[in-house]
Amino acid sequence: MQAENIKQTAHALIDQLPDNITWDDLLYEFVVRKEIEQGLADSKAGRTRSVDDVMKEFGFKE
Repeated sequence: MQAENIKQTAHALIDQLPDNITWDDLLYEFVVRKEIEQGLADSKAGRTRSVDDVMKEFGFKE
């Protein structure tokens, strides 16, 4: 995402939030948005792993 689009997106996100939001709430919303966009970019680029592989890595499956 280009810097100008990020600024526009940030403004739109802030406009959707309640008036009584805290700084922590705002930072949380920004981080969630960033993580989702990174995940979508990874998926689009084929940088994903199967659920079975992840479960095996963490010992939930053999």
